Amino acid sequence: MQVSLSFERSLSKDVAIMVDVLRASTTINTALEKIPNIIPTLEIEEALALAPKHQAFLAGERRGATIEGFDAGNSPLEIQNLHGETLIITTSNGTRILKGITGRALVGSFINAQTVARKAKEIATDHIEVVMAGVRGNFAIEDFLGAGEIISHLQDQELDEMAQASCLAIENPEKVDKAVRNSRSARNLMKLGFGEDIDFCIQRDKSKLVPEFKDGIIRVLE
Repeated sequence: MQVSLSFERSLSKDVAIMVDVLRASTTINTALEKIPNIIPTLEIEEALALAPKHQAFLAGERRGATIEGFDAGNSPLEIQNLHGETLIITTSNGTRILKGITGRALVGSFINAQTVARKAKEIATDHIEVVMAGVRGNFAIEDFLGAGEIISHLQDQELDEMAQASCLAIENPEKVDKAVRNSRSARNLMKLGFGEDIDFCIQRDKSKLVPEFKDGIIRVLE
């Protein structure tokens, strides 16, 4: 089995894991604990139009800030306060990457790294790709390290050099946590008052859920 690490664009026709550590991957995973259906949208207007039809909550951000009038931001802590059947979410990076994946699309981060790696290995036929979401087209260190956490559970497979590098990068958990907290994304979130979200997002293997994006909806892959 080949395991590759890519940035922004997915090339795999087999299985791809989208990683957006701060915060879409974590928020989606946390939301699925209480809300069975999540609809990601690219645009705010699309989210607003779909909400009445699905009697859905709205969550989302632009440049980290909560969208005015939405029920929650792209915050795993805020999302825990919502209970219902459907959530519509729009984010700057993660939802865009998900919609560009042509193979089976899973969602991973630190909080479900081991579980999503195991499930990907279970369902893939020859190629697992881990896709870093980045920030508006720029490399984000937290996604590289989150990808490394996932790929560290796939080291018995054939890793490309980028995937190998991500594994080496996460060997010291204390340094990983420090790097995430000092990242450009984290500093922006702290300015916006979302410092607690950062600590939540770097918890290891807190969740046993594997989100899958299929036919326009994210649900738990059993």
